[in-house]
Formats: sequence, structure tokens, C-alpha cells
Amino acid sequence: MAKFLVPGVVSAVVGAVLGTVAVLGVTAAAGENSRPDIDRSANADSSLLNQVEYGSR
Repeated sequence: MAKFLVPGVVSAVVGAVLGTVAVLGVTAAAGENSRPDIDRSANADSSLLNQVEYGSR
């Protein structure tokens, strides 16, 4: 019985450790949910309805 017990316990421990690492990794990745700042440094008078026109039409 010890022939199956030791590998089973080792497998369970390794699975628990890998599961914990995976959960913590996914949680850390999901925590990066901030939006970048919008660059509003353009000249608003040079656009029509926020769509830049190039050249004369």
C-alpha cells in the first residue's frame, strides 16, 4: 500500500501548490484593470466633431 500512498500524497501536494500558484497568478493578472489616460493635447479647433480633417475638401 505504501507503494501507492507516497506517490499519491506527493501528487496531491504538487497539485495543490500548482493550483495555488495558478489562482494567485490569475488574480494578479485580473487586478491590472486600470484604463490608460487619454491624450487630449490636440487642438480641438482643428477638428470637426472630433474627427480630424486632412487637407481641403
